[in-house]
Amino acid sequence: MSIDTTTDMRGHPRIRVSRPRATCTEFDISGSKKTNAGEFSKSDLCQRHSLLPRDLRGIDSHSPYQKPTILVRSEAVLINMAHLKALIKSDLVILFDTFGSTDSYNQKIFMSDFQERLRTHSELPFEFRALEAILVSVTGALQSRLEVLEGPVNKLLGDLEELADVEESVKQSHLRDLLQYSKKLSKFEKDALSIHDAISDVLDNDDDLAAMYLTAKKAGKPRNSSDHEEVELLLEAYLKQTEEIAGTASELISNMRSTEEIVRIILDVSRNSLMWFDIRLSIVTLATSLTSAIGALYGMNLLNGFESHPYAFYGMGGLALAVGVGAYKFAVRKLKLLARINRMEPIRRLYKL
Repeated sequence: MSIDTTTDMRGHPRIRVSRPRATCTEFDISGSKKTNAGEFSKSDLCQRHSLLPRDLRGIDSHSPYQKPTILVRSEAVLINMAHLKALIKSDLVILFDTFGSTDSYNQKIFMSDFQERLRTHSELPFEFRALEAILVSVTGALQSRLEVLEGPVNKLLGDLEELADVEESVKQSHLRDLLQYSKKLSKFEKDALSIHDAISDVLDNDDDLAAMYLTAKKAGKPRNSSDHEEVELLLEAYLKQTEEIAGTASELISNMRSTEEIVRIILDVSRNSLMWFDIRLSIVTLATSLTSAIGALYGMNLLNGFESHPYAFYGMGGLALAVGVGAYKFAVRKLKLLARINRMEPIRRLYKL
């Protein structure tokens, strides 16, 4: 529903409320297009197909956060999955257009194959052939997305494992790619699981499964709640496919997290090595400073009685060197003692527990 504000001839504001409309394409039982990208008001769709306005809520929304659903109603089945939004009846399929969105390309590919599947002679009722065509397209799109992500992720993980083996430094580009692919895989896994859950919810409801036999219901032979083997087997097949796809994505995410832990350990070791080098360099600087201080003390232009002594230079040089070496050994011993205490502290805490 849109609200437009205009002005009349006297300049007074006038509010015009337009009825919400949906753009869709209709296919008949022979697979031919009845209406191509036609516009229908939501109220007309609800009246023609015995729907409630809230049933079209997910169909109308283009939000990327909407949850995939399969709604079973008295005369139709509403499907909102991935790039497809459709209404299936016993002799009609309405495909709601998503042109202008990121799903338009996938929908174009689907429409070219959809008519062929509807025209195929099969023992399945028309509504199940349409349902199967939609599920084939949805799972195919998921598989394509997974293949696009799987190759680069495996290559990235292989590169990082090689770096870990030869103890090379990890490049910043590797860490950036690892973060980006981790986010993409997490989103993909969420999408795959949401589609899996939508199919699973229908399979858990016997009444909905029986109500999906629209052709039999139209012929006056509705199925009872325990007679739905055909549609159950159909949905179970695609439930397994989505489960396998989600499982592959989950395994990739697990491998990425393991690699992240390895990279984090490598970075920690490198950081600790730099810290130890810096500390040792500071100790060497301290020892050198003490040695230089003694030399500077006796090198001042003051009379101290050692100027003419034949062994004064060697004695003071040896003393300065001994002080420097002693200070270095003392500092290194203290550093090792502190490091040993820090390593033993977690074990002490464990024993206290």
